[in-house]
Amino acid sequence: MADDAGDRRLGRAMSFGISDVALGLVMGFVEDPWDRDAISLVCRHWCRVDALNRKHVTVAMAYSTTPDRLFRRFPCLESLKLKAKPRASMFNLIPEDWGGSASPWIRELSASFHFLKALHLRRMTVSDDDLDILVRAKAHMLTSLKLDRCSSFSTSSLALVARTCKKLETLFLEESSIAEKENDEWIRELAINNTVLETLNFFLTDLRASPAYLTLLVRNCRRLKVLKISECFMPDLVDLFRTAEMLQDFAGGSFDDQGQVVENRNYENYYFPPLLHRLSLLYMGTNEMQILFPYGSALRKLDLQFAFLSTEDHCQLVQRCPNLEILEVRDVIGDRGLQVVAQTCKKLQRLRVERGDDDQGGLEDEHGMITQVGLVAVAQGCPHLEYWAVHVTDITNAALEAIGTFSRNLNDFRLVLLDREANIKDLPLDNGVRALLRGCTKLRRFAFYVRPGVISDVGLGYIALNRMPKLAEIGAEELFL
Repeated sequence: MADDAGDRRLGRAMSFGISDVALGLVMGFVEDPWDRDAISLVCRHWCRVDALNRKHVTVAMAYSTTPDRLFRRFPCLESLKLKAKPRASMFNLIPEDWGGSASPWIRELSASFHFLKALHLRRMTVSDDDLDILVRAKAHMLTSLKLDRCSSFSTSSLALVARTCKKLETLFLEESSIAEKENDEWIRELAINNTVLETLNFFLTDLRASPAYLTLLVRNCRRLKVLKISECFMPDLVDLFRTAEMLQDFAGGSFDDQGQVVENRNYENYYFPPLLHRLSLLYMGTNEMQILFPYGSALRKLDLQFAFLSTEDHCQLVQRCPNLEILEVRDVIGDRGLQVVAQTCKKLQRLRVERGDDDQGGLEDEHGMITQVGLVAVAQGCPHLEYWAVHVTDITNAALEAIGTFSRNLNDFRLVLLDREANIKDLPLDNGVRALLRGCTKLRRFAFYVRPGVISDVGLGYIALNRMPKLAEIGAEELFL
């Protein structure tokens, strides 16, 4: 009992010995959400200080709490990220009327969260009325609006946002389903009414974009650094690129004109802005990839997921990009392409290899598959890799062991074993999984999408033993067997 009383006195002394201002400043340097949660559990006083000083919160499931409860817990929030529908919605695995309405949240955010400057909604249903309510309440202070894979709103509400949110620095709409009511007039409104915009992203949407309006936008928004648009014919963007002196990240230029791939066009002297170092181009084929050759050494990020390139094309292009830090491709790159990546891209930090289309007209030849050969090459050749998502047709324990040995900086690893190869010889993968988890000590997320029999109960035991906080996100969505 005496010890308990002493502990309580010590706790009070520790709390009272630090001013709320100093404690709040210290908490501001703690960015890891798990550590921040642990701090708030020390005592009620620290919990209150945390509540008043927390500037950003991510709600991973909108139905896990209520808007008013969030406000009572964190009344001074400046930034909120809110997710609703599960990832399965991206693959049409849940019904359209599943839920995920943003209406109750936006009503509370507009009425109560007086310091809110940034809002990120992901996989939610957002109506024009919702955006009208939000804009009328927050237009004078909103600096960032991200509608990430959202649906049910139209360009009418985008025009309202463009006219009234004059402090908006980020407008993010990527992969959202947006109804066109005023065509691309919202881009013109944005160009006329906003001079501080730094990021505009409506990549992978069906929105039309006039090259003239886009050029007006980059001319008036001199701070614009990120521009990701829908399909727009590359020859029509020449004036835009010559105007956008500050542009660093571009996506969406297309080599397909009104559904027809244009052949025999000379892109040899095509101009890109001097600061551009992140790039994603649509429908780029062998004849067009020369457009990147003069700029390869300047590129830090290259997205080739929507390009029509063969394995050999990937090899030739990657060899000209030695300073890449982020590379996103399809599995047509093949083991040979990954070997070139390992030899060339020593600064690579993020690598995504998505599954290609099985009916893609021969692009995925005998070289265009990923096996343990490519995995081992990348593990040995790219020591700074932090994020790695890959689709493979074959895998061995030795490949996973190589990742655990050489990829010590990995914090996010996701592997999908495709069903193209019927006979995987080196099973189960228990020892490889154990070696990977033990070697990659910084791992925070581990996703393993495999078929039955690839991991035995022994392997699951290894995962459980090595789970700890570093695998904080492992669960039904991250581990498929």
